[in-house]
Amino acid sequence: MGGVYLIAILVMLVSLFVSWRLKSKFAQYSQVGLHSGLSGREIAEMMLADHNIRDVRVISTEGQLTDHYNPADKTVNLSEGVYASRSAAAAAVAAHECGHAVQHATAYSMLKFRSAMVPALSVASRYMQWIILIGIFMINTSVIPLTIGVALFALTTLFSFITLPVEFDASRRALAWMDRRGVVTTQEHAMAKDSLKWAALTYVVAAIGSLATLLYYVSILMGRRD
Repeated sequence: MGGVYLIAILVMLVSLFVSWRLKSKFAQYSQVGLHSGLSGREIAEMMLADHNIRDVRVISTEGQLTDHYNPADKTVNLSEGVYASRSAAAAAVAAHECGHAVQHATAYSMLKFRSAMVPALSVASRYMQWIILIGIFMINTSVIPLTIGVALFALTTLFSFITLPVEFDASRRALAWMDRRGVVTTQEHAMAKDSLKWAALTYVVAAIGSLATLLYYVSILMGRRD
């Protein structure tokens, strides 16, 4: 059991480091103006047009690093620090989010699989912690509640791992397009790649953290069954 706690602490520390590093890199590369002078919005619109995507809007959203693509209303949502910014960091984020729009338009299989899981995941996330808590309290009388809770948590863990190839592929598409289109210089391309690498690592750490927590709950369940 002590090993589980140690893993949890290590994952938390790594998560904090990666989050800090991402924000640090974004702040650093936000100070590097693009040679092309294009804003995040302009880069996003250009990438969408180059992929013949005409039904997706690029809009601004509040917050920092809140950028995302919404397949429900087909919008590329760029944070305030990306939408109007003309920096290497903004170029990376804008192109990455458009990478998700391209995935949607081309029916990328992993994105379809991930999207299909969302309804079940929303239900699981709503009740999972309560069921697990009840299951732990009832562990000496019945393992059924905890078994259900662990199954629901396993679903969220699976979702976090399915997210990884979706995010990696979006970054790959973004970097390939920027290189092909020539909207960034070689140096700016390296900065964009570095930014996306640290962003991807946040998803990796989250997935590992979810797996570690799942194994902890499984150890409780298996310990009771033994």
